[in-house]
Amino acid sequence: MYHHAVELVGRRWTGAILRALMSGLCRFSDITGAVPGLSDRMLAERLKELEAEGIVLRTVVPETPVRVGYSLTEKGRALESVIGALSAWAERWETRRVAPARDGERQSGVPAQSRTAD
Repeated sequence: MYHHAVELVGRRWTGAILRALMSGLCRFSDITGAVPGLSDRMLAERLKELEAEGIVLRTVVPETPVRVGYSLTEKGRALESVIGALSAWAERWETRRVAPARDGERQSGVPAQSRTAD
């Protein structure tokens, strides 16, 4: 079960799509506008996957022109804390990326000779 959940949420673009849907009912164009670089084809594919998993609800409003909206189901809203925690982690750690390690340095940028034995 855990593996399936991680694979589902960890698919390319899925986390960003879920984050965009946390604001409430969104139209297709709202999501593409909130997620730069996401193609229409990929968004349609991911939304279908999330709908099949019961995470996203697709709502058709029968007017002219027909409007389609997407929102999180109860199951999808249960992921808000997960996406929020991942966002907080990214804010803290991804903004502090360091240059690739050079000879004699650890990945953290701390020279190898400065390391202490554990």
